[in-house]
Amino acid sequence: MDAKRYNNVKLAVGIAKGIASFILILLFVLSGLSITLQHFLQGYLSNNYLLFLAFVIITGAAAGIIFFPVNYYTEFYLEHKYDLSNQTFIKWIWEDVKTMLVSGVIGIPVLLIFFYSMNKFNLLWWLPFAIILFVISVILARIVPVFILPLFYKIVPIDNEDLKNRIQALAKDAGIKVENVYKFDMSKNTKKANAAFTGIGKSKRILLGDTLLESYTTDEIETVIAHELGHYKRKHIIKNIFIGTASSFLTLFLIAYLYNLSLSWFGFTTIVQISAIPLLSLWAMIISLILNPLSNMISRKFEYQADEYAIISTNKKEAFISTLEKLTDQNLGDREPHPLVEWFFYSHPSIKNRVAAIRNFSIGGMEKSNNLNNNLNLQDS
Repeated sequence: MDAKRYNNVKLAVGIAKGIASFILILLFVLSGLSITLQHFLQGYLSNNYLLFLAFVIITGAAAGIIFFPVNYYTEFYLEHKYDLSNQTFIKWIWEDVKTMLVSGVIGIPVLLIFFYSMNKFNLLWWLPFAIILFVISVILARIVPVFILPLFYKIVPIDNEDLKNRIQALAKDAGIKVENVYKFDMSKNTKKANAAFTGIGKSKRILLGDTLLESYTTDEIETVIAHELGHYKRKHIIKNIFIGTASSFLTLFLIAYLYNLSLSWFGFTTIVQISAIPLLSLWAMIISLILNPLSNMISRKFEYQADEYAIISTNKKEAFISTLEKLTDQNLGDREPHPLVEWFFYSHPSIKNRVAAIRNFSIGGMEKSNNLNNNLNLQDS
């Protein structure tokens, strides 16, 4: 009952926050406050790029202040109320400050590139910007595991040699060379458990939360990693790169088109008018709302496929089901969300649907795999 209530409250607050954000941005533009802020900043800044950055930073800071009570309620109060958080208030603030600083280091150059693209390429700004975003995403995929994650967590090699050997064997079967397996101190922030396969190229990392290592058996952890490796084996990473790139290009094209179309509705005359920039956020929110269910549907399909691979590669169906059940309880997941909620908001299938699918497809998947191996052995002989 607590899990259902916890998830429903977070969902309701998230929806309300999204609607409030849209309304506030719309009012910010309609009331003329965006123009007033631009004129005010022009009294101090003559460089358009500095003016643009100041405008974005001030509006972002204002949004942060307005929504601070909401963020406190969902990220700190609720997590403590349901005994999921290990953070003090000061540590919670500090983590947010670090996130803001890292986001600033990455985000400010991106913002400048975005504004340059608008000034240089006019109505076609979305095309070079989309290309640059793709390049940046590839760079981030390489540097995040090595340079950015350690800013937030202590990451060290695991000391369980049996588990390490099992994971390296699984990785080898999946066609991945893994030099080491790492754990991170997830418990400094939360009682939840998780694992991840992250990075590309030489920065590939298998990461296990210390909360996972402390509460799960070796067999259970093995199935979790097998699931993560399943995403690689089933080429989900490559597929997601293509899907994400196509989605990014399409989204930016639609935002640029609708933004230019709507400028006159609000009394603006040019796409580089800084006070008009908030309109981009409005269109981005609308397009995201439309594309989100499709994106989640694809993601859930990939999760089912990775589940199947986990069972085939480990032959430990019951251990995997046990792991999913325990993770759902530990992370206070909603076991049976409303079908509409799952369809629209969930990137992963609910535990009820995952377990049902595992029990249905695992036997067939194993038989198919065994038959394939037998046929290959016969051919070799």
